[in-house]
Amino acid sequence: MSGGNESPRKVSNLREGEDNVDIKVRVISAEPPKTIHTQRGDRTISEAIVGDETGRVKLTAWGQQAGKLQEGDAVELKGAWTTSFRGQVQLNIGGRGTIQKIDDGEVPKAEEIPESTPKASSDYRPPRRGGGRRFGRRSFGGGGRSYGGGGGGEEGEEESEGGGEEEEF
Repeated sequence: MSGGNESPRKVSNLREGEDNVDIKVRVISAEPPKTIHTQRGDRTISEAIVGDETGRVKLTAWGQQAGKLQEGDAVELKGAWTTSFRGQVQLNIGGRGTIQKIDDGEVPKAEEIPESTPKASSDYRPPRRGGGRRFGRRSFGGGGRSYGGGGGGEEGEEESEGGGEEEEF
């Protein structure tokens, strides 16, 4: 049960929001792993710029994949996914993906890789809500009072104890 019979993708055809991406690329530059703080806790990542004959893209390697890429490597990524940041598509690889070295001749040399990068669609909206920093705790909680009815609190308690049997009136 493989990921399909599609040949590996090309950088220029990457679009944000894709999953299970297989692609052969050259590592143009690679940074050492670092720890970042996320909502899910501390995570180890490393960042690299990778490319093929159609362009280049930023790659973030997460967790156990961090630090596996070396500048100049020819690699095949399997099970990668794409996101976008500031209008640019980015590749990601994590624990469910693989990084495998391939024959050096399968991808162009670094100096042969164009500077172009895949652009995010202008109509793509990341699944994020709210504007971030402007919201304090009060923005989410205070609105509930206007919906509960004023002095009818005791009636509400009786209704809930009755188990929904309204015929007892």
